[in-house]
Amino acid sequence: MDFKKVIETRRSVRRFSPTAVSREVLLDIVNQALTAPSSRNMRTTRFIIVDDKPTLEKLSEMRDYGSSFVKDAPAAIIVCADTTKTDLWRENCSISATFLQLAAVNAGLASCWVHVLGRPRLKDVPEGEQADNYLRTFVNIPENWAVECVIALGYSDFTPKPLPEHDDCGSVIWNTEI
Repeated sequence: MDFKKVIETRRSVRRFSPTAVSREVLLDIVNQALTAPSSRNMRTTRFIIVDDKPTLEKLSEMRDYGSSFVKDAPAAIIVCADTTKTDLWRENCSISATFLQLAAVNAGLASCWVHVLGRPRLKDVPEGEQADNYLRTFVNIPENWAVECVIALGYSDFTPKPLPEHDDCGSVIWNTEI
């Protein structure tokens, strides 16, 4: 797919068909995401691929808001980082997760990011259990890895509306205009 079309097509989609995503496609997407740039080429991002229904159901309960749709996705990828290599692991994970979502679009899949890092399981109890600690109760995540997000993905028969027109002229300026 043309890169501009990939960019235009990528949207947060939370409705998935039950059609399974092959492990070959999932590995291909992850391999593409592993090519993302990273600070000093430290390559700190790690991925955990989940494609079994019981674990997807548990993932959907990581937060009481914004993650329930994960149970209906045929797959999810937990985006983590080895925090011992650099203090810029968050940025590395974010770039890799974005590459992952673009690779998913290119493979004909839809996806949605669920933020985990620093998020409580219960919105009304921000000082309570954190989403990443909950994930560690049933996913084997090494101690020195931090969880940035979970990307739910799959095929979708839902086509979101196009993004609304917007005027971003204030978001970009030339340095000569400052």
